Amino acid sequence: MILQERMHKLNTSDLNQEVFNENVLNWISQENLWNLWVPQSHGGLEMSLSKGLEKLKCLAQYDGSLGWTVTLCSGANFFFGNLKKETVDAVFLNPKTPVCFGGSGGVFGTAEKKDGGYVLSGVWKYATGAPYLTHFTLSAKIIDNGVPLVDKDGAPVVRSFVIDKDAVEIIPDWNTMGLKATATHSFKVNNKWVDASYSFIYQERYHEHPIFKIHFAVFADLTLWVNYIGMATHFLEEAKQVLMDKSRLDYFGILIEKANIKVKEYALKIENEIRLGHDLPEIWIKEIHQEASDSVKTFSETIINIFPLLGIRACSESQKLNQIFRDYFTATQHHIFSRK
Repeated sequence: MILQERMHKLNTSDLNQEVFNENVLNWISQENLWNLWVPQSHGGLEMSLSKGLEKLKCLAQYDGSLGWTVTLCSGANFFFGNLKKETVDAVFLNPKTPVCFGGSGGVFGTAEKKDGGYVLSGVWKYATGAPYLTHFTLSAKIIDNGVPLVDKDGAPVVRSFVIDKDAVEIIPDWNTMGLKATATHSFKVNNKWVDASYSFIYQERYHEHPIFKIHFAVFADLTLWVNYIGMATHFLEEAKQVLMDKSRLDYFGILIEKANIKVKEYALKIENEIRLGHDLPEIWIKEIHQEASDSVKTFSETIINIFPLLGIRACSESQKLNQIFRDYFTATQHHIFSRK
């Protein structure tokens, strides 16, 4: 049974909530979506980049919060590749509940060096899926004997960490117009010890699975880009149900198809380069980011141009069209493709 058919087991009313209920969370766990990129040896699906991107796009097309949450949390589980074997064995082998990482990409706190580990303190914003997480990920400036460490260029030394949910206080401050069930709350950590083995750096990898050889910036760009494509596709589908002159939507359909083709091309090129043992050229990394940024910008402008044509139904909060609009434009506030 293909994913689209299995998604129809989900009740729409279950999805359109402040948080996902047990029905949705159980479905995600049954589909093993938190572990999209995790190796099969550790209970994951071990998806290729191409297949994983297609699955994330389908989820976002079905429901923005569902796609966004699975993307960000499975994307945090991608840090499997940055953790040493003894650490991933301890976390992913025989867990009591399905492992779900998530957290903040911002450097909002500090990590004070101690023998064998660090003491973490701070408040981090925007942890997608906060109530669903088993482990929180965060980045912090390193402090040694009360002095912030800096590198040879004078920039703060930063490391990332994985900590158990019990070490975290969730701050329920996600009050947005859309992507509500992503529950992207802030969280606080107050003088919590973490062993050094639960610390990592994005550029260091300890596992040879092909997916972990992808530059993290490219992985982030592509996995989020397909969410915008999925939500845009859903918006187009719903707009066709409302607008009498469907030819006015043709341009939007062309934009979406162009984006789909580009994503597939990039994914196949990346997979081929990794198969050949090559690192991704810096020019590719910049090109993919620029292409994704331009694509999302054009989607946004086109949706804004279409919206006034769709009548009061598009403005009614009870309507799917309105929810997609709110989800999409909440997603545009993520820093990854925004131009401040």
